[in-house]
Amino acid sequence: MGILEKISDVEKEIARTQKNKATEYHLGLLKAKLARYRQQLLEGLSSGKGAKGEGFDVMKSGDARVALIGFPSVGKSTLLSILTKTQSETASYEFTTLTCIPGVIEYKGANIQLLDLPGIIEGASQGKGRGRQVIAVARTADLVIIMLDATKSEAQRFVLQCIVCLGF
Repeated sequence: MGILEKISDVEKEIARTQKNKATEYHLGLLKAKLARYRQQLLEGLSSGKGAKGEGFDVMKSGDARVALIGFPSVGKSTLLSILTKTQSETASYEFTTLTCIPGVIEYKGANIQLLDLPGIIEGASQGKGRGRQVIAVARTADLVIIMLDATKSEAQRFVLQCIVCLGF
């Protein structure tokens, strides 16, 4: 069982567990396990076969390639789902997207590949949070769309500019 399947199983268990005082401890353990699995996936420390870089090797297709890059929970997956027929998972917590999710837009006879990349964090150009894999995929794109959350602070924009300057 790969790390992605383990994450899915824990999320399903959390969803079906009733929330009350008697189950608080159990839910806390599940959330800790989920955080541990996500950290392993982000840092590539999983002992599972093929976990390192899993999902980042997307074959280039179409006439152009566009990468969506930005911090976690800024709407990259929602935009991909709206523009393409691909359903990228969205949730109210950060790091819902853990691998590269491709979609295709047809525009005036041209097929444009749209890539939903995991959120990048401060220190991504040094490899923190699988940042190097995300930046490597973004480098292969013909166009990079940098998405920001308008409700977040100005510091987020500055950090993202630094990441892009150092990584590209």
